[in-house]
Amino acid sequence: MTRFRVTWLLLTKGRHLLNSASEKCIFFNKKTDYYKRSREICSFFLFLCSCLIRTYSIISSRIENRLAILLLEHGGYMDQAYLFNTGNDYHSYNLLGSRPYIHEDGEQGFHFAVWAPHARSVNVIGDFNDWNGEADPMKPFRETGIWVCDVPDAVQWDRYKYKILGADGRTYDKIDPFARHCETRPNNASILYDFNDYEWQDADYRENCPDALDPRPINIYELHLGSWRRFADGNFMNYRLIAEDLVDYCLTMGYTHVELMPVMEHPLDDSWGYQITAYYAVTSRFGTPADFKYMVDLLHRNGIAVILDWVPAHFPKNLEGLIRFDGTPCFEYGDPRIGEHREWGTYVFNYEKAEVRSFLISNAVFWIDEFHVDGIRVDAVSSMLYRNYGRTEFLPNINGGTENIEAISFLQDLNEIVRENYPHVMMIAEESTAWPKVSCPVADGGLGFTHKWNMGWMHDTLDYFETDYYARVWHHDELCFSMMYAFSENFILCLSHDEVVHGKKSLLDKMPGDEWRKFASFRTLVLYMIAHPGSKLLFMGAEFGQYIEWRFYEQLEWFMLQHESHRLLKDFVAKINHYYIDKKALWINDRSWDGFDWIDTTDRDNCIFLFVRKGETIDEKVIVVLNMVPVPQEKYKIAVDLPGEYSITMNTDDMNFGGSGYPTNAEGSTTFTARKGPWMGRRYFIEINIPPLSGLFIERTEEGPAPDSADMEDENDRNVTEEQEKDAADSKAAEAKALDVGTAEAEETDRK
Repeated sequence: MTRFRVTWLLLTKGRHLLNSASEKCIFFNKKTDYYKRSREICSFFLFLCSCLIRTYSIISSRIENRLAILLLEHGGYMDQAYLFNTGNDYHSYNLLGSRPYIHEDGEQGFHFAVWAPHARSVNVIGDFNDWNGEADPMKPFRETGIWVCDVPDAVQWDRYKYKILGADGRTYDKIDPFARHCETRPNNASILYDFNDYEWQDADYRENCPDALDPRPINIYELHLGSWRRFADGNFMNYRLIAEDLVDYCLTMGYTHVELMPVMEHPLDDSWGYQITAYYAVTSRFGTPADFKYMVDLLHRNGIAVILDWVPAHFPKNLEGLIRFDGTPCFEYGDPRIGEHREWGTYVFNYEKAEVRSFLISNAVFWIDEFHVDGIRVDAVSSMLYRNYGRTEFLPNINGGTENIEAISFLQDLNEIVRENYPHVMMIAEESTAWPKVSCPVADGGLGFTHKWNMGWMHDTLDYFETDYYARVWHHDELCFSMMYAFSENFILCLSHDEVVHGKKSLLDKMPGDEWRKFASFRTLVLYMIAHPGSKLLFMGAEFGQYIEWRFYEQLEWFMLQHESHRLLKDFVAKINHYYIDKKALWINDRSWDGFDWIDTTDRDNCIFLFVRKGETIDEKVIVVLNMVPVPQEKYKIAVDLPGEYSITMNTDDMNFGGSGYPTNAEGSTTFTARKGPWMGRRYFIEINIPPLSGLFIERTEEGPAPDSADMEDENDRNVTEEQEKDAADSKAAEAKALDVGTAEAEETDRK
């Protein structure tokens, strides 16, 4: 209930509501004389309201204004605590945690507030009291489960914890769940920090942010800050130093977004950040919160959006963390059949508890509000949706099913709140099963995410590209299958960190054959991803062909750029990334058949795929040619819609990228004249030599004679056929996705 709603009730419902409201009025600051006189002031407050009700029709606006001020001063803290206890406080970081204060008498210190509803006692311990467990006891705040106190001697950078005597009779030294800063591992204390620490300079960027669902090129560079770059001695770089290099690199390479693996404080490097102990503290491995704000700010000022990985699914068993916070299962489920992921060594958040929902939703809002992030990728969504995920024994829901009803409700609430208040923020689901409507609005029965990782595309595509060239003829349909469900969700095509660890090899090393074939096949993979409908994501190191798997404990093998093949691959990735950004046909219609048309998928003997990406006009088209075997195709006919001159605008076999430079026609030219004659259902065709193991982009660069009426009729008929094909494909989407569940879920489980 907001303060203004309380005001309205006081003015319209009468004195019995005033009496109820008075019970909620408390002057939280116990350092003032007001606290001792709260009963007298509340009585006066009731009398004043009674008088105001009688004269409301005359001076209503002035009354409401004054009452709002009174309620803010006298009942504001209670109001927010009420919202927190009911699961409706989305800014609980302004209620709980530690924050500096200055009293009117000049006293300075830090205020502390922590939620521990079943604790027998709570004390603040830290540098300011020599870690004395009795020096600064906390007091319970009404029946909210919140404990509070002020410590006059506390100053910024002091370390602290909460000493909690739990309901089980045991004493725990706990990190502040709302701490803004923490010690660097292996130490784990919270650190007092004044979060008013930075002046942002990204106002222009934020004012011009497009809606998360607006058509635009989205090309994401996924990276792990601890292993992207390091100092020569192996030590971590600071957020500010990383920012300078990262901005230049993204601008050069043509990345529009960066996605950072979790930057929340975590105790174990080996977890890559996915087992978090302090959800509101950016990891101190790389600096302070102000340093991280500088990083985001600098990226924004250069037009680069920032996405954070976020883990509301589970948390580690570290005793200093959230586990049995007050001597009971406070943040987690009590029953291990739903509350524990034994294979991961983590506990599951209890989404039934209102305070846990406030904690998690506030955390998402916190990173958006305080650190200006542009997107949140929610990790391990599948494990949240299913009660039997990764379990042999599980606790069914109230209907006897496997769905986690309260987790579904939590995700829907989270996404609706973010969508309503921050429409520019991308909410991305890492979800590996056939759960329907993940990226559809909640009002339409969906989970409400704006985007979903396309794990099925990733799995099938890498399966195909790992297949030796002689055998690809028998796997032809694997590369076509993704178009059966390509528009069922708002997909991001992901070649992520999950695919270059645990013995899976690097992306380059997955490609079969000798070195030349590996590089040629990988360039073709990149072109295929750029051409396929959906946003793009590539994990760091792949862009220059790192041979070894990703190692979280050392920086990327940048020295490989001394070798020409790796340097030319990096040049190719930069070139095609910028091509993607500039070429509207590759992204303007990413979510429907309006932007895609197969030309031919039947040439399985030669492993050739032909399709076209379409923009908003008939001239905005890019023809895509894929030759998936190291055998050139001479005088290959490719159907086109219109007469004119056609040119190859991107060729993975270009010698400038490390290719063979195979001639695409007898004259060595890259331009071809369309010839009239029916071919593959179209009235024109071009004839080219397709280089071995390559991908091509072809565009019409000069108009030919005006198309006759028959050409236009063919084009209209094709549009009708495309609509029919779309309807047929949509009807098969659910079946197609279901076929992919087993392998995709196995991939997810293996990753964890």
